[in-house]
Amino acid sequence: MQESTTKTLRGAEIIAETLIEQGVTHVFGYPGGYIIDTFDALYLYRDKIKQILTSHEQGACHAADGYARATGKVGVVMSTSGPGATNLVTGIATANMDSVPLVAITGNVPISSLGKDSFQEVDIKGVTMPVTKHNFIVTDVSELADTIREAFKIALSGRPGPVLIDVPKNVQQAVYEFTPAPQVKREPREFTPDGNAEKAAEIISNAKRPLIYAGGGVIISGACEKLREFAEQNDIPVASSMMALGAIPSPHPLFMGMIGMHGSAAVAKALGEADAIIALGARFSDRVAGNPNKFAHNAKIVHIDADAAEVDKVVRSAAHIISDLCPALDYLLGAVKRKSNKAWSERCRELRKIHTLRDSDKPLCPRKLIRGIAAASPDNRIVTTDVGQHQMWTAQSYPFSAPRTFLTSGGLGTMGYGLGAAIGAAVATNDTVTMITGDGSFHMNLNEIPTAVKNKLNIKIFVLDNNVLGMVRQWQTLFYGKRYSSTTLNLPTDYVMLAKAFGAKGFVLERNEDIESTVKAAFETEGTVIVDCRIISDEFVLPMIPPGKSADDIITELEEQK
Repeated sequence: MQESTTKTLRGAEIIAETLIEQGVTHVFGYPGGYIIDTFDALYLYRDKIKQILTSHEQGACHAADGYARATGKVGVVMSTSGPGATNLVTGIATANMDSVPLVAITGNVPISSLGKDSFQEVDIKGVTMPVTKHNFIVTDVSELADTIREAFKIALSGRPGPVLIDVPKNVQQAVYEFTPAPQVKREPREFTPDGNAEKAAEIISNAKRPLIYAGGGVIISGACEKLREFAEQNDIPVASSMMALGAIPSPHPLFMGMIGMHGSAAVAKALGEADAIIALGARFSDRVAGNPNKFAHNAKIVHIDADAAEVDKVVRSAAHIISDLCPALDYLLGAVKRKSNKAWSERCRELRKIHTLRDSDKPLCPRKLIRGIAAASPDNRIVTTDVGQHQMWTAQSYPFSAPRTFLTSGGLGTMGYGLGAAIGAAVATNDTVTMITGDGSFHMNLNEIPTAVKNKLNIKIFVLDNNVLGMVRQWQTLFYGKRYSSTTLNLPTDYVMLAKAFGAKGFVLERNEDIESTVKAAFETEGTVIVDCRIISDEFVLPMIPPGKSADDIITELEEQK
């Protein structure tokens, strides 16, 4: 007779056993009184699950997010109740906006104390309802293991996203039988060809000037090879959202560049000339379709997405397919009539040659620096950023050639995201990770440098130090009469001394002539490195489509604004 695998365990141990069952090897987090039982259980299982203790719960959540983006697996973060739980909210919202599979487990006061304003009590289920894909509060230990399994399934399936599980202290302490179950698998959205799919194929087949708009869903769904096959088979140029950079290699002859507010001017021009836009796993955010009424106004829109709620939400489609991208592209590979769009693809290549990015003539040019970082890095090097000008310069100038190599906060625009994400990615890959940030963003997350140092992570941090909140200052220059309200930082930080204080290594970079040698030194130095890259305050990110405007209004030179 086969021996039973059922064990009688505390709820906290059930949490640990279920996480192991689901393939979890790392948990990011911060302990506290109402999650102490679960951290105690993790100690007992420390040979199977490694705890990454961060300096702050938000950093832990960003780290779990970076881990998930780098691997495609579910990231796991834990915190105690009250302020510990609320400190996760920004990280959860960041993951939610960018469709990142994440499971957050929070402790809470015992069930008998709920609703009584107990010490560190907060209704985290209610707080996170708008920023999670789903959330739970477990009130019976008998439901604990299955709730965790369901959370993993929800986080992974369809359009991925974060799920929160709130576990009161008495549930963590209660005893119940645990029976192992198989690891849950992602359930893709099923695809059955219908009239809409046939219409989509017809529009693409008849188009003379088609353009693919690839969104982050291409990477999330593992459809990068299908995208390239579909584009090559039908000779269709590809524009990428920021979240899809790396889905198709940057040097590919059909790749046109990034779409959107700070995207390629060549893409902006092509949008006006295209007669069909094939949107794959994209959501037409305001940073892409600034004025929805004028977006690609000469084109029919074909929208393919796993989330039905995104279709026709911003821009009306002529045809749509609600499906995971792989089966939908498999269908289109057979249904779309193969033909050469030679004249159009050559036109798009010509646009890319005409509309090139211009380097500044200042002592240290951000674009030259970013190209120098890329030149010293392998193609599969993961790059994380915070949010602002440095993020856009990176998106514009770094030649991403592989999926899951650009980790950035796209939808929420979270300053302070980059270092936590770099920690998560470095833990996941056990490899060097590059972080590009600005001095404003960096001061929101530099408390996690000790986390990187004590875990012996090779994270190379390049701080584009311009003494201002650059992107807000750029808007103030262009649209607010140069009224620089609260955007000049005047920070006293000595980054080399800061690095030394935290156990890292620091360098200063001030001239283009020193880019190659300083970048080389940073990458050759073991461990975490901070490079203070001193750029001027008035470097601008161009091109730029003004907010609420269309691609026709793109600014490529400041003289045009005057």
